[in-house]
Amino acid sequence: MSFGKELIQSAEEALAIAEGRAEPAAVFVPETIDVAAIRKRLKLSQAEFARRYGLPAGTIKDWEQKRRQPDRAALVLLKVIDQAPEMVAQALLSRA
Repeated sequence: MSFGKELIQSAEEALAIAEGRAEPAAVFVPETIDVAAIRKRLKLSQAEFARRYGLPAGTIKDWEQKRRQPDRAALVLLKVIDQAPEMVAQALLSRA
């Protein structure tokens, strides 16, 4: 099948799913993480958490207020911070 035909078929499938005439083959559910809970467990303000882990303070606020979701790389960093916060902080300090 040519690329053009595949593209048209994909668009038709998307329309059928959007109109409820078809079910999607798979549903992607993004992984979530409770940034506020991690930060509060560490007893850090949003600004302190951001500074300690090299993240923009506005991004922390957006994540906590659910205006944005962390991308895959940020999710990985947050999981490591959750498991080994001191190790991450030390690794970031040693690069300076």
